[in-house]
Amino acid sequence: MKTEKGIKLPPIWLCILLDLLGCVSYFVPTWGEWIDLIWAPISAFFFFWLFGGKTGALGAAINFIEESIPFTDLLPMFTIGYFVRKREIKKLKSDTPKLKE
Repeated sequence: MKTEKGIKLPPIWLCILLDLLGCVSYFVPTWGEWIDLIWAPISAFFFFWLFGGKTGALGAAINFIEESIPFTDLLPMFTIGYFVRKREIKKLKSDTPKLKE
């Protein structure tokens, strides 16, 4: 889960699973939006715990807002966060100077 310089990259399967868990509320008629109000802080906590740092804080805030407002939980925030973090790691690796042999 950790890469170089302590940056976390959670497994993609976990991100997809958490996004699917957020969509479960669509299958419960009339209770769906109430379930989202319960899921919003839990989801935001997991987002911050999985990603940490600025990405985790910003993503957790956006995730909380998206889950709290009725009929807006369309974005797969955990999966998006995974690819954003993966790009950050790739950029860090390319910016690291190579050692001369």
